Amino acid sequence: MSASAASPAGMDASTTGALLDVAGLSKAFEGVQAVGGVSFSVAAGERVALIGPNGAGKSTCFNLLNGQLAADAGTITFAGERVDGLPPAALAGRGMARTFQVAATFASMTVRENVQVALLAHGGRAWALHHRAGAAFASEAGRLLAQVGLERLADSGCATLAYGDAKRLEVALALAGSPRLLLMDEPTAGMSPRSRGRLMQLVSDLAREQRVAVLFTEHAMDVVFAFADRILVLDRGTLIASGTPEAIRADPRVQAVYLGEAEAT
Repeated sequence: MSASAASPAGMDASTTGALLDVAGLSKAFEGVQAVGGVSFSVAAGERVALIGPNGAGKSTCFNLLNGQLAADAGTITFAGERVDGLPPAALAGRGMARTFQVAATFASMTVRENVQVALLAHGGRAWALHHRAGAAFASEAGRLLAQVGLERLADSGCATLAYGDAKRLEVALALAGSPRLLLMDEPTAGMSPRSRGRLMQLVSDLAREQRVAVLFTEHAMDVVFAFADRILVLDRGTLIASGTPEAIRADPRVQAVYLGEAEAT
């Protein structure tokens, strides 16, 4: 299926009103085109996987969307507003959250305190952290931890968390900003098949119940084909295919540049 192919019925962001709309996004580094003219949309509640071989431009694309890099060309529209050029903090304030390949937490704090920090920051009160963190947003932090299944570990130190629990905590930190779009960079990297299935089921439930859009990069094809409503395939900075998991699995070009090798590992 070509990059202009339609999404599944009821999930085509271009016809239902996209939450995220990317048009002609491009970025080059010292003359090397990392992302070239990429266009796609993501609808509220949709789970979209962005896949491709190493060096395809996935991380660069995420860094452009998240405001960590400035695009050379193209536009990014989020919730009807042009947001290309805005920094990560401004995008977070508009409801765009991101998790990273390596979970980022404060190891010296408890699980609950980490969530309180995130809530304080999103509430514009990070300056008061050292004085009020003990009580600030305690109930809200507990609610978020329950949502990701970590309430039993609320008083545990982050340094003691199992890897899968640390990734769940990162989801809770992202949820602290009440996001409308969740960007997840390699969310299951380093996790066992069972743990990654649990994490992605949590994310899928979130997308369905709260209408949060999820755009994620992933190398584990079992995760991609089990949890994505739609798959985007990058190769050398160019979007070469977009479609349902079934269509992408059968696409000869995708097989040639990526899936044959990825599914064999």
